[in-house]
Amino acid sequence: RYAHVVLRKADIDFTKRAGELTKDEVERVITIMQNPRQYKIPDWFLNRQKDMKDGKHSQVLANSLDNKLHEDLERLKKIRAHRGLRHFWGLCVRGQHTKTTGHRGRTVGVSKKK
Repeated sequence: RYAHVVLRKADIDFTKRAGELTKDEVERVITIMQNPRQYKIPDWFLNRQKDMKDGKHSQVLANSLDNKLHEDLERLKKIRAHRGLRHFWGLCVRGQHTKTTGHRGRTVGVSKKK
């Protein structure tokens, strides 16, 4: 979805492959992806809305996305929030039932009888 909006703002054909793009088109795509609000991409379309630290809306890309998720989980664990504790314990976070399903998380060692 985000890629379609970026390509539409950059006036690039959807059917073009990445290798077929010129350097100018690639630069346009990169600038639009890094500064989406300057190109009137709505805030609800971005993947980082109202950031906890600065309160800004942004589109987080590649490695910084992993870093942001890790920071969020660490913050939740630090303030001892319910979601943070569930992440820490390796349990389901979003209210799923855990009586019969969700046993993939950890393994239990079984001792053999001699």
